[in-house]
Amino acid sequence: MKKIILGLIFVMLFSVNLMACGTDKTDSVSEKIQVVATIFPEYDWVSKIIGENNDHVDLTLLMDNGADLHSYQPTAEDILKISTCDLFIYVGGESDAWVDDALSQATNDGMIVINLLDVIGDNAKEEELKEGMQAEEEEDDADAEEAEYDEHVWLSLRNASIICDEIANALISLDGDHADSFKANLEAYKKELAELDAEYELCVNQAANKTLLFADRFPFRYLTEDYGLDYYAAFIGCSAETEASFETVAFLADKIDELSLKHVIVIESGDAKFADSIIKSSKAGSADVLTLNSMQTVNRSDIENGADYLDIMKSNLEVLKTALS
Repeated sequence: MKKIILGLIFVMLFSVNLMACGTDKTDSVSEKIQVVATIFPEYDWVSKIIGENNDHVDLTLLMDNGADLHSYQPTAEDILKISTCDLFIYVGGESDAWVDDALSQATNDGMIVINLLDVIGDNAKEEELKEGMQAEEEEDDADAEEAEYDEHVWLSLRNASIICDEIANALISLDGDHADSFKANLEAYKKELAELDAEYELCVNQAANKTLLFADRFPFRYLTEDYGLDYYAAFIGCSAETEASFETVAFLADKIDELSLKHVIVIESGDAKFADSIIKSSKAGSADVLTLNSMQTVNRSDIENGADYLDIMKSNLEVLKTALS
């Protein structure tokens, strides 16, 4: 069904391109660098690197309505934006399987494409089915063909720094006139990333507890790997499961007691009722529920109200300090 939908979109796109042939591109927007980012962290990184004097860049966020990366399907308008842009940035995991078809329709031969998983290279982590997790059907299949990588690369400040280098290089190659500005903005932003990374490191080093328990999906694998934290969770980060088995609930409840955990974590779109069920199933029965923001549902309204990657990661640090206490 997804292939049929994409096929129809591409037919519509081809028709639009035919009608556009011969059009005189005198619109001022066409003279700008066209950048398309699929998710909020990419969008915010680009905005920080181009800075306040950004009249020369037209930046588009595809998933601006709070759509989840794992269920997103592009519209005809999205495909058109991608096909004509100068710089396209996407995550590159299984959820972005639609991208190859979209890029095959590109009309801009000079387009630069940034795949986040490719950029971080060996830092990419395979999805991990950890002890106690609710397995999905495909994860029980011994004949699975290839490894699936955890897509939530943006939740590592260290990955963010690497990716920002790549974005800046792309912008410089597209707009050398503003190279000095891009470089200065990049260095200032990387300094903020490094300072926050050091704060996370200090927090974990001083923590009495080094284990997190998620009564939810677990998109924070890269963050826990950065700082040597252990974790238990109900589902993998990209799981479509919404119901946990009795065994999963019982396992997580036992971990609360075994590790004397005071806090259980959900993500911003999570259901606290599930967390409450786990807590009530434990002998202690008194853990508090905390929320970590994985930035998977940031929408246009949030951005207009000042949503900011670094600010969200700073807020997550405060939650982490409580969770590890």
